[in-house]
Amino acid sequence: MRTINETNKGISTILAFALIPLSGFALDVYIPSLPDMAQQLQVAPSAIQLTLSIYLISYGICQLFVGALLDTFGRFRPSLYGLLCFSLSSVIIAQTGSIAVIYLMRALQGFMVAMIVVSKRAYFMDVYSGDKLKHYTSLFSVIWAAAPIIAPFAGGFLQMHFGWRSNFYFLAGLGLVLFALEWIFSGESLKVFQRFHLRAVTDSYVSMIRTWDFVAGLIILALAYSMLLVYNMASPFIIEQVLHYPASVTGNCALLSGVAMFVGGLLSKYYIGKPFTRKLLTVLSLQLIAALVLLTITIYVHNLYTLIAYVMLLHMFSGFIFNTVFSYALTRFTQHGGKASGLAGGGYIIFTSVFSYFIVSGLTIRSQVWLGASYTLLTVAILLVLLLTKWRGVGEQFSSKKFAPLRAQ
Repeated sequence: MRTINETNKGISTILAFALIPLSGFALDVYIPSLPDMAQQLQVAPSAIQLTLSIYLISYGICQLFVGALLDTFGRFRPSLYGLLCFSLSSVIIAQTGSIAVIYLMRALQGFMVAMIVVSKRAYFMDVYSGDKLKHYTSLFSVIWAAAPIIAPFAGGFLQMHFGWRSNFYFLAGLGLVLFALEWIFSGESLKVFQRFHLRAVTDSYVSMIRTWDFVAGLIILALAYSMLLVYNMASPFIIEQVLHYPASVTGNCALLSGVAMFVGGLLSKYYIGKPFTRKLLTVLSLQLIAALVLLTITIYVHNLYTLIAYVMLLHMFSGFIFNTVFSYALTRFTQHGGKASGLAGGGYIIFTSVFSYFIVSGLTIRSQVWLGASYTLLTVAILLVLLLTKWRGVGEQFSSKKFAPLRAQ
């Protein structure tokens, strides 16, 4: 089996970055099609929104245990199998008229994408270390933000011209292209394969879960990402049914959301050397002020421009918070490799899917006022978790130039 060496290291790194946004593409590309899917399949909007939650729950749960399997069986072959199954399931969704089949395939997609993304995050821990690893992990959510920028924009175009099924044909084609590139150019990055011992795996997970700052980081990640997901679930119905714009406008607004997240991630990387707690408190304070001001304004004025203000301001702050905390969580336990990557990614995704679905269902978000209320609620929750956690020392070491991840105590 081909392995990673100096010859293919560069192209393999590029491909690893290219595969990380796949989870976002699978989630965001059909966002503009949600109302059309509900109409064509003759189901309630909540039934279509559930396809997002099912995908996320599967994606999150799978990450919890797939890291241990990747430490045993390697990174390369599982990611290839995952890409093939992802493409096949996308074709099945595009051809079915059953919401039950879509639920099943979305669960399968979550499993496959988790295997792919966790293997690629672990790739960087296999190949790089020290400042180089810190640099690359700080780019993860910045690169991931390409999906919210490109996917809904492409999905809006496909919906306008070809209907909702074309989104899943697009995902199938994307999966096959990435499979071919990975098969031709990449290879196995894991140098030492670990035998699968359930007790050892369990002990590793327990040691990470018992570390409160790591768990608190996952909760903050979930709350920050929930803002984006709540918007994704609610915005097609606000834009297309309340404001009466076409699906292409939903895609364009989602593109702006992705740009805002991207900018927030870049700002986070720029301020990586600043004290951890202080910069998070500053950004969260600004986000809370912005949410309250916009909430007050939209009680009296609500149109596409006020919605865009929500998107650009609050999603930029969320991108900053997410990138800062995610980079910290990923590098908290580098000695556990795939297991740490899986628990970090899967833990926050599970929290996110629960938070966002209950917020959307509980608040019945069909207006900008309720959207603003959800943003305010999530921001306050992040502030509380941040203030209840002892980050000092850990955060300062993480943001120092002589960075060295802490081990489990």
